[in-house]
Amino acid sequence: MIISLPDDLKLFIDEQISQRGYSSTSEYVQELIRKDQDRQHLRNLVSAGAESAPTIAVTDDYFGSLRARVRHNRG
Repeated sequence: MIISLPDDLKLFIDEQISQRGYSSTSEYVQELIRKDQDRQHLRNLVSAGAESAPTIAVTDDYFGSLRARVRHNRG
């Protein structure tokens, strides 16, 4: 795949590679694409959740039980 970019974007990518420890332009672009995939996946999950019917009330007790589960699973 060949991608043409203006000089200012090429310079930005080169800076990101050197500052953030990427080994190549390809590695940097691959990470950007993966992050975009993750964002889209999360957006789809949030959208599906917003469209679904609520199953339980979200109260202080609910969040307390979630915190307890997280502490237990770290344990």
